[in-house]
Amino acid sequence: MNKQFKTYKELIEEKQKLEVLLHAQKELIRYDVLELKLQFKPVMTVIDNIQKFTSRDKTEILVNIGSDLAVNTLIKKLLLGNAGWLSRLIIPYFMKNFTSNFVAEQKDKWLSKLAHWLSKNKNGKDKHREKEEEEQTSED
Repeated sequence: MNKQFKTYKELIEEKQKLEVLLHAQKELIRYDVLELKLQFKPVMTVIDNIQKFTSRDKTEILVNIGSDLAVNTLIKKLLLGNAGWLSRLIIPYFMKNFTSNFVAEQKDKWLSKLAHWLSKNKNGKDKHREKEEEEQTSED
C-alpha cells in the first residue's frame, strides 16, 4: 500500500479507514475462534473424559482413600474375583482415577444433601420447614 498523501486530512482519513478495517478484522477473528470452540466442544468433552480415567484428582486425599477402598472391595474382589491378573490390575486403576475425579466434582452436591439430611429432627421433618410453618402461622 504505497499511496501518496498530499494533505494531512487525507492521511487522517486513511488512518481512520485502516482502524475501522482493523476493528472489523479483530471481530472476524474473534467470531472464528468462537466458532472453532463450538466445533471442537465434542472433542474436548471426549478428551476430558479420557483424562478422568487416566489421571487422579489429588485435592481430597481422605476421599480418595475411601473411594480406593470401595473400588478395591467392589471391583477388584467381588466383580473381578475370577478374572485374569491383567484385568484385575488395569480395570481398578482406571476406576480409582475415575472415582477420584467424579467424587471431587460431586462433593459439594453430596455435602449439601448430607447437611440437609442431618438437619432433620427426630420426627423426620425438616427443621427449616418447621420454622417457616411457625412463621406463617404467627403471621396469620
